[in-house]
Parts: sequence; structure tokens; C-alpha cells
Amino acid sequence: MNALAVGDGLKIAVLLPCHNQAGSIGAVVRGFAEALPEAQVYVFDNNSTDDTAREATHAGARVFREQRPGKGSVVRRMFADVEADIYVLADGDGTYDPADAPSLVNALITEHADMVIGMRSSVAGNAASSFARRVLDGLYRQSIGVSFVDVFSGYRAFTRRFVKSFPAISKGYDIDAELSIHAGQLMIPTAEIDLTERSEADRRARNAAKDTLRVLKVLAMLMKETRPFAFYASVATLFWMAGLAVLAAAGWDGGIAPATGLFVTGFLSAACGLVLESLGRARVEQKRILFLTVPALGTQ
Repeated sequence: MNALAVGDGLKIAVLLPCHNQAGSIGAVVRGFAEALPEAQVYVFDNNSTDDTAREATHAGARVFREQRPGKGSVVRRMFADVEADIYVLADGDGTYDPADAPSLVNALITEHADMVIGMRSSVAGNAASSFARRVLDGLYRQSIGVSFVDVFSGYRAFTRRFVKSFPAISKGYDIDAELSIHAGQLMIPTAEIDLTERSEADRRARNAAKDTLRVLKVLAMLMKETRPFAFYASVATLFWMAGLAVLAAAGWDGGIAPATGLFVTGFLSAACGLVLESLGRARVEQKRILFLTVPALGTQ
């Protein structure tokens, strides 16, 4: 593969999902246009009730409207409709510095990666969410063999083959974690780089608390999607323990009927986990084949 550079005729698209961000979107669009003059900036307005679309248009962005609510719905539409070689995904509220975009793109090219995550400084150095991050990282390593410091970062760069093979199932902000899970499941080359987050300190603290709750939700989703047998076996164990507790409390004569129902439900849950484990492996193989059918960066 020949060495590439940003100016080698690569088509770059900057993707900005927005909802009621008229006060910031103009400056964000102009910032990305200055940082990546060869890129086209796309703003996807998600049912804004203010002048977000007008401000983005005046700043030079191509504006589209996505009526289905949620960031996941917007990203799914972006990935389907926009054609480019390299995609930069950010937010329209000014949280991320557009001046860091060339670093993401350069890392994508030089590292021969298909996804580069801009790691937020508030996540890398915030002790409030360190425990949740360690738990999530441990589960990532155990289930899909990869760990990301900032699973929920909204600042990323992708190649075309990542974007066009990504299923985008999530509807809300869980789409950020789904992007990381997709890369880990398919063992796609990735990288993380330290970036500057332009949010205030108090906003960072709120984001840390919100991220911790989102981590707990993603933990369950990660187990269910990547290790369904382990997930449903855990559920089965709870039913079996409940059955034993009923027997202990009500005795053999009074508790055998309800305990049997709990035991049978547990066995059914474990059986479902076995079936879904096999189906999940086949699904990952299909996604990997789809990923490999799209030409890699620089080979089109």
C-alpha cells in the first residue's frame, strides 16, 4: 500500500448531528472548514425548533433534515447518504475543537486504521468515572479482546469501509458505544489520540456522571450482544437461586411447584443463550465479510 496524505485527492466529509444548536453551529462549521479546507461539512438537523439549519447554511454547510429522533438515527442516515473516503464525526455544540480534526485524519492514514477515536481529556483524567471505566474495559477485554479509554467519545474519524459496513442499530447516544463494539467484534484496526475538550469544568463533571450511567447500560448491552450465553446464563442463575430460596422458605411440599417453574425458566434462559451464541458468531462472520468487500483506504 502506498503512503497517503490528506491532500492526495481524498474526499473528506465532516458530519455534524445537531438539535437546537443555532448558537454554536455556525462557528463549528466555519472551524471545520478552516481546519480541513478540502472537506465538505454536512449538518444533519434533528428536528430543531430554532435556526440551526439557517445558521449552518449561512456558514457554508450542506444541511439535511432527519425527522427520526436520536443521535443514532441521525448517524445511520449520515452513513447511508454521504459518500466520501474519510469521515469525521463530531458534535455541533462546540465541545470538540475543529483544529484537532487534521490530527484525527492524519492518524487514520498513518496508522492504517479504520477508526480513530478522539479521547476527551476530561475522561482520560477524571477519577469520578475511573471505576466504571475499569469495569467496562475489563469486560471489553474479556468479551471482544480490545479496550478503549473513551468509549463514548463523539469525535471520531472513519474510513469508508467502516462506515458502509456499520449496521447502526442504536437510536440514541448509545451509538458511540456501538461504534466501539463494532470495531472490537470485527477486530478492525483502531487508534486513540489525546485531544483537547473545550467544555467548562462543571460541564465535565456532569458528563462524567452521565457517562457512568451510560456505562452501566452499555455493560448489559455488551454482554447481551457479544456473549449472549454468559448473559442468559447469568439470568438463569438468578432463577435457579430464586427456586432454591423458595424451597428453603416454603419447604418441599409447599415450594416444589413454584420452584420447579423457576428452575425450568432458568433452563430455558440458558438454552436461549446457547442458541443466540451460535447465531451471534455467524452474524459477526457476515459483518466481517461485508466489511472486507469495501475497498480499503487508498486501494479504490
